[in-house]
Amino acid sequence: MTIRFDNRVAIVTGAGNGLGRSHALALAARGAKVVINDLGGARDGTGGSSAAAQAVVDEIKSAGGEAIANGANVADYAQVQDMVKQTLDAWGRIDILVNNAGILRDKTFVKMEIEDFAQVMNVHLMGSVHCAKAVWSVMREQTYGRIAMTSSSSGLYGNFGQANYGAAKMALVGLMNTLHLEGQKYNIHVNTLAPCAATRMTEDVIPQEALALLTPEAVTAGLLYLVSEDGPARAILDAGAGTYACTKVYETKGKYFKPQDQTPENIAAHWEEISDPAGQNEPGQGADQTMKMLQNAAADRGISLG
Repeated sequence: MTIRFDNRVAIVTGAGNGLGRSHALALAARGAKVVINDLGGARDGTGGSSAAAQAVVDEIKSAGGEAIANGANVADYAQVQDMVKQTLDAWGRIDILVNNAGILRDKTFVKMEIEDFAQVMNVHLMGSVHCAKAVWSVMREQTYGRIAMTSSSSGLYGNFGQANYGAAKMALVGLMNTLHLEGQKYNIHVNTLAPCAATRMTEDVIPQEALALLTPEAVTAGLLYLVSEDGPARAILDAGAGTYACTKVYETKGKYFKPQDQTPENIAAHWEEISDPAGQNEPGQGADQTMKMLQNAAADRGISLG
């Protein structure tokens, strides 16, 4: 099976450099028409230039592909709406959205200014919200859409000095979960990529000898599968240096306590059993957790929930 994107239209944010550039080039090489969105700012989000986006467009066109540049700031919903209009005016549809744009403002939490926290959230989280919202109705009407969020191990597991970045990246998993539920009947697949790659975001924190192993192209291979026609839905794909894995959120079976036993002391005494991974499962939606807890309580009282 060869994965192709002929006649598909893709928007890739933050596509002027690094992972976004790699994603855009690969999509175009496999037939997609690609909007190269990039504000052209520095790593911390300051400044702006159209040069990087246009360079990627030129590269795609020189290889025989189709692409247009767009300089929208994803943190500004009006600019994102204009980007979507530009795309529809050019090609009439939007099949793929890759939410890749991001900034870094790393500091320990005690030293971090609230503005630095808010701005990282605005770009990573609200930028992804803005882009998904702007294409959502288009994808619903055409009953086809593939959206990829970009998370990070910093969000999934934490990373020192990245409270803002980690909070934003984990929030994208929550966004994916709900958009998956709302989009599945319209054939909209929403997934999350958790990349590890050598980009300008990582060049100062990873030794040079290791950076050579962390190619953007290795991550892009995973992204292409996530946004392909037969790709998965509601997956968190970790990708880096040629290794691909899935992160899943599981809930332990837990332990039910009768009303008179529902005390913090009993929770402490049975913590090992409560946290035991044996019998854990992956809830399909939040209501699954609620139903499990209600069923435990109902069974204790001899109540049928139907």
